[in-house]
Amino acid sequence: MAKVMSGQSPVIPSASDIEAAAKASQAKGLPPVDTWNPPLSGKIDIRIARDGTWYHEGTRMTRPGLVRLFSTILKREGDAYFLVTPVEKWQIEVEDAPFVAVDFTATGEGEMQVLRFTTNLGDTAVAGETLPLRIVRDYETDEPSPYIMVRSGLEALIDRKSFYRLVDLGAHHEGWFGVWSQNCFFPIAPSDTIDPD
Repeated sequence: MAKVMSGQSPVIPSASDIEAAAKASQAKGLPPVDTWNPPLSGKIDIRIARDGTWYHEGTRMTRPGLVRLFSTILKREGDAYFLVTPVEKWQIEVEDAPFVAVDFTATGEGEMQVLRFTTNLGDTAVAGETLPLRIVRDYETDEPSPYIMVRSGLEALIDRKSFYRLVDLGAHHEGWFGVWSQNCFFPIAPSDTIDPD
């Protein structure tokens, strides 16, 4: 990617520049972005929409391999998201969560049930102590937004069809209705708010 010299305005890299830097940073498995702490290079016009679609300068990114590559160098710090390499760090916009969980499998039963989610970019996440599920409710509509942690502070919004399937697997525990995975209970709603029918 482009380098910024002291006293000069940052040169915004192209998608090709980021792609080249991401490829250069790749090793077997995911790159160690949590160990990379370069100074902020600036902002780049890349946006991840709520439905998981990536846009560059307002145009949808249509190369799945490129989007997947970029997702491997994504890092979250507080509420901000960045594409990082060992030497550069570019802030991008994420409307909600950077991934969407589009499916899951459930094996086992009760407390020993295991929920394995798959994202729109092919990542997998097994819900449990290190990769928790959480539900956020809209204050005005009470509409739930469910999330699963995918890695290092990066979450996936669980799509509607998958959430309905999760609810079908729900159980009551200590006054809450929720789901089990790897001996962890993830509450969805208070038991007294759930219609028994």
